[in-house]
Amino acid sequence: MQPDNAALIVLAAGGTGGHIFPAEALARALLTRGLRVALVTDRRGGKFSDDLSVPVHRIHAHKFGNGLSGKLKGIAFMALGYVQARLLLRKLKPAAVIGFGGYPSAPTVYAAAVAHIPVILHEQNAVLGRANRVLMGQAQLIATSFPQVAGLRGGGNAPRLVQTGNPVRPAFAGLRTQPYPAMREDGTLNLFVMGGSQGARIFSSVVPQALGLLPESLRRRIAVAQQCRSEDLELARTNFSGAGIDAELASFFRDVPERMARCHLAICRAGGSTIAELTAIGRPSILVPLPHGHQMEQIANAEALAEAGGAWVIPQDGFTPEALAVRLEALLTLPATREKTAAAARAWGTVAAAENLADCVADLIAAPVQGHNGDHNQTRAA
Repeated sequence: MQPDNAALIVLAAGGTGGHIFPAEALARALLTRGLRVALVTDRRGGKFSDDLSVPVHRIHAHKFGNGLSGKLKGIAFMALGYVQARLLLRKLKPAAVIGFGGYPSAPTVYAAAVAHIPVILHEQNAVLGRANRVLMGQAQLIATSFPQVAGLRGGGNAPRLVQTGNPVRPAFAGLRTQPYPAMREDGTLNLFVMGGSQGARIFSSVVPQALGLLPESLRRRIAVAQQCRSEDLELARTNFSGAGIDAELASFFRDVPERMARCHLAICRAGGSTIAELTAIGRPSILVPLPHGHQMEQIANAEALAEAGGAWVIPQDGFTPEALAVRLEALLTLPATREKTAAAARAWGTVAAAENLADCVADLIAAPVQGHNGDHNQTRAA
């Protein structure tokens, strides 16, 4: 338990795993440094793991919908959230506010800026998210996960940039030293298929059909662990059974880090947290980026890792059973290629991101920045 007079850091984050997971990793790093931490999210947002005694404060927030009524509803909720956040910050008196994106972070970050509380924004993707894009002018520093982030503004009044990486949960960090799984010539090939926090419907259809097109000698060596939406489980189970594939299917896996570490190849979406986790452990992947994000951020994420040699990308409109089967037959018969890609993924990733970001917080609260310095861009040690 931290002393009552320890500096308090408020983390403002949307409720999805892509925002909550890096915020939780930073919370752990800050708590070990003797700081206090509080989380602010909206009423639908999650909380940190039960082993972290971090208080959660919920405020009103809502994304801006389509049409006049949707926009007015968003404005009303954001205005109410701003008033709630302003009162909350006045009560908590934090030393700094760290925004992790998502519309629930906006009222708290803006209230902090108005109250002259130092602000850091963390961006998990290779494209600046909507909330961070709107709020970047209020921050003293923007911490990035990717070397290049689209949407950042330059100029004399721009915030300072530091590439910290994207913080990952301790379970992933602890597996970084685990080598790529050894492989006998006729041994089992472990595939891990994960389509984001709720699965991806297209994976439940395409993956089993693709595996069914592989030569029988290769198909009988494959073991699959696949996350599916609950409503897609029966369809996927039927498709895998028809293809004669040993598949373990679930709507939720509690041991994702261990399964990812055991796999010889992953098939995934390309969210910021997924990229951080794959590269923290160092596993090769076929990435199928979600094509309908607000700023096409998953496409940018996937392309960045592929350019570094750490993954292969198949656009969703080209993600057919036939195309995937061709790619899988090539990759599953080329262990040296998989190992080389695994090494490139690991070299691109880091498990120091939480500590890097905690260093930025410590620097900021030790000597709050007066104004912005757009010429001071840094990359923290990986």
